[in-house]
Amino acid sequence: MLNGCLALGPRQMQHDQLAYSRALGETQKREMLLNIVRLRYADPPTFLDTTQVIAGYSYSRSVSGGYYGYPASAVSNYLFGQGSLSMAENPTITYQPLTGQQYAENIIRPISPTVIMPLSLGGMPIDTLLRLTAQSIDGLSNVRGIGAGPFGGGSVRFYLLLHDLRQLQSAGVMTVRITTEEPSSNSSGGSSRANNKKSSTDGDNNSNIEHAYLVLTPTSDSSLQAIQGEVRRLLHLDSTAQEAEIVYGPYPKKIGQIAILTRSMLAMLTQLSYEMEVPEADIRAGRTPPTIGQVGIENRPEVQIHSGPSAPNHNYAAVDYKGRWYWIDDSDFQSKEAFTMVQVLSALAATSHGAGAVVTIPAG
Repeated sequence: MLNGCLALGPRQMQHDQLAYSRALGETQKREMLLNIVRLRYADPPTFLDTTQVIAGYSYSRSVSGGYYGYPASAVSNYLFGQGSLSMAENPTITYQPLTGQQYAENIIRPISPTVIMPLSLGGMPIDTLLRLTAQSIDGLSNVRGIGAGPFGGGSVRFYLLLHDLRQLQSAGVMTVRITTEEPSSNSSGGSSRANNKKSSTDGDNNSNIEHAYLVLTPTSDSSLQAIQGEVRRLLHLDSTAQEAEIVYGPYPKKIGQIAILTRSMLAMLTQLSYEMEVPEADIRAGRTPPTIGQVGIENRPEVQIHSGPSAPNHNYAAVDYKGRWYWIDDSDFQSKEAFTMVQVLSALAATSHGAGAVVTIPAG
């Protein structure tokens, strides 16, 4: 009966796959939050990659029984039996720190605009996306932090541009086009670009290189037309341009291009750390610089990180750092959405993965 009723593998898989997935997700959130806090206090970030999760199970069972019969004058007849079942779980989890070339590629190297911009097609707010990832757009600066002074920095027009792009995205009259075709002089944006057989980032002659375009969809709505006109002016595009190629760099090299100087994961996390809440005593003691202020129409950080002697029970993510708690409130949807974007970008930036340890699993 035990052999027939016990189905260890399928039943455990239904439970354990989800359990390990939840545990890994929560751990990655806490690691990301802890690295933001560490950067604020000039501690180097540490990234530990979970390379393998192997769950091994074993079980044994035994059943025995019998029947004793006595004559009528003896002790009454009786049955006896016994059984045993033992189960054991032996999970093997391997971790590998990011170091060397892997660290440089995943953490230090700026993320390509052709990787970032398609995320807006999946519904991610383009203003949040660019505020996190762009150091500048066509010379409009998003630089804030220690180098920008205690009151922050950056260009007000940068945030006006993001506000306009978000309105166009919400109305469905702005999108991003990704193609492997080389830019031509007969583009719909009316630019004078010549055929470009090389990538704007690495110069390799490769027909599989992706090119990203910002597309302004024609509309009959006069208010949306005015916003599209403002976007063209801020990006120095022709007044009739319907699309423009997005390239990496501080300034466009050709007419009709939009240059985005993107950030690395390290720069992105550092910027978030400058905006987080820290104890005033730490600022006065010189353990960390003052929190930067907001610019223009921005009135709050993208990811609002609170601090205190203890974290609330209902939090999205919380970590302890040197006896003080830092957390993201579970009721703050904007912060949770932006923080999720950071994690997605971190996964996209991970172009290099370690092979992981070789694990021998006994069979039988």
